[in-house]
Amino acid sequence: MATKVIYFTVGLCEEQAEFRSDDPADDIKETFRSAAEAGPNDILKLYNSRGNLINISPRIPDNTPDTRYKLDVVAAQCPGDKPLAEQLGFDINDIEQRLNALEKRVFIENGDLPRSVGVIQGQVEGFKNKLQGVEHLSWLGLFKDISSGTSLQPFWDKRALQRNDDHDKHIYEKYIRMSQVQITDEVRQYLRKPTFDNWQWDDPEMLVLLQQMYIDLGFLSKFNIELPVLQTWLFEIYRSYNSVPFHNFKHCFMVTQMMYGLTWLVDLQSMVDDIDILILLTSAICHDLGHPGYNNAYQINAKTELALRYNDISPLENHHCSIAFEILEKKHCNILANLNKDQYRRVREGMIKCILATDMAKHNEIVNNFKAIMDHFDINNKEHKYLLMMILMKVSDISNEARPMNVATPWLDCLLQEFFNQLLMILLKTADISNEVRPLEVAEPWIECLLEEFFIQSDIEKLEGLPVAPFMDRDKVTKPSSQIGFIKYVLLPLFEALGQLLPVIEKDIIEPVRNALDYYTQMQKAVEEEKEKNASSEKSKQNGLTNKMNGDIKV
Repeated sequence: MATKVIYFTVGLCEEQAEFRSDDPADDIKETFRSAAEAGPNDILKLYNSRGNLINISPRIPDNTPDTRYKLDVVAAQCPGDKPLAEQLGFDINDIEQRLNALEKRVFIENGDLPRSVGVIQGQVEGFKNKLQGVEHLSWLGLFKDISSGTSLQPFWDKRALQRNDDHDKHIYEKYIRMSQVQITDEVRQYLRKPTFDNWQWDDPEMLVLLQQMYIDLGFLSKFNIELPVLQTWLFEIYRSYNSVPFHNFKHCFMVTQMMYGLTWLVDLQSMVDDIDILILLTSAICHDLGHPGYNNAYQINAKTELALRYNDISPLENHHCSIAFEILEKKHCNILANLNKDQYRRVREGMIKCILATDMAKHNEIVNNFKAIMDHFDINNKEHKYLLMMILMKVSDISNEARPMNVATPWLDCLLQEFFNQLLMILLKTADISNEVRPLEVAEPWIECLLEEFFIQSDIEKLEGLPVAPFMDRDKVTKPSSQIGFIKYVLLPLFEALGQLLPVIEKDIIEPVRNALDYYTQMQKAVEEEKEKNASSEKSKQNGLTNKMNGDIKV
């Protein structure tokens, strides 16, 4: 029996698989599963060059190295001794098998999978991930037992945000292996662009890229940082980010990369010294360490341990700073070990200022203070310089949308999109915000991620009888109206203030925000027109029904 060779990519790696046309489909799937280093319950997706799904079977069409398929792992197995779907009475695997059978039949008949089938499959996989991602909600019976009257587990309880040690070990080993391969000049130059596509990189690759930032800025030699110490520190940072929808390690990388991109875009090295740039980059990496997915308003209203510990003053941001320096206290993770006392004191002071600046409760105060010094800005003035650094930190934190249009969103299926896929929600003023500097195709996944965190928090607040912010309430959230206000009154004032001092950011940072404002304004107009149309139609139906009833009465 003749053999065939199929060429495909997994992440950035080019692979090929050889098998016979009479090999069992399960054997072929296992071959692809091994190539992706996927678990036994992970779900694989294979796409052709047109972006269509391809059934993984002996009938996979032949291709060439120039027309490689793309292999993605789009769902992970459910946690616990017993699958959560099984606990709830859902047979996800049965639904998945039926979809696979439909995929196969459609493929045999005409070679193209209808988009509707792909959407259904995405919803099934999204639901499977939802069962993993919201296990703390009471109606799934895993976080709060209403019948017994027990209260919510504290958000910092490691059982609620538990990491998988085997997974982390695998990430670390892969990161170290990849560190031995030199990054191409093309990738290094691309990494310096504010338009860098952050979605296509997996966790080990992001760790390698963060490491490369420190190398290319000369920090290893300037501050005597040993490479193994840097690597251990970066991995400890990775482990200290929780698996929450938005404020996770990918968000950490995105913010850090934007800070790195701004450093090169505005030629920051000609304005401040190496210590200041070290402060900015390290602050970006550490700025959301240990984020539980619930904002400061929740911490204060729920009287959590963090709110009590920090007297309701920026509980989360103080928490992030504390974890950052706890990690740096570990000898094998201390990238600041070879700084002198004055340098260390300066780094600590700067990092605390930058990380605390990400608390949106301080947004207006920081922006107004920055505007007040604009006419007489002096980089040699310590107060002025710190204000600039805080503004750069805020801009990096809220600038998710200066990215290419053709981006990949492999973990978008993890979101609760079956509930919210019609919403293009605003990233509002009580969280680390702003995705409006990036193309909308990149912004919307980030909006969905934060939206998921918002809705989860509001559900918990309702269960606990705590105040619920309207913009986080799934029952009250609207589409583009709040987005428009957010861009007008939060994003643009911040970015334009920085643009007044550094005009070079106009094209890459400010212009996309204005485009996003136009986009949501048009969307709001369309929504209002649709509402008016529906209201008019409903009124006509009511009038028709009234006339008919009146006619029946006369008869």
